[in-house]
Amino acid sequence: MEILKVSSKSNPNSVAGAIANVFREKGTVEVQAVGAGALNQAIKAIAIARGFLAPTGTNLVCTPAFQDIYIDTEERTAIKLIVEAK
Repeated sequence: MEILKVSSKSNPNSVAGAIANVFREKGTVEVQAVGAGALNQAIKAIAIARGFLAPTGTNLVCTPAFQDIYIDTEERTAIKLIVEAK
């Protein structure tokens, strides 16, 4: 599964395009975010991507989960959003 990492500075429209492209290729995509600002941008991007794919009859849904990751040898907890079609 392709993993897209989102930060608080990510452009939601750009991330939405990436989500839509990966979804078209693979059928599912994982979006990772660490922190409230990053999660905000990720959720906006998923909503925008849903609008991109809706005309094709695809209804995106996301399932949230926790993921332990390492950033510069420091363990952090990320939110992962698994994006799939309903």
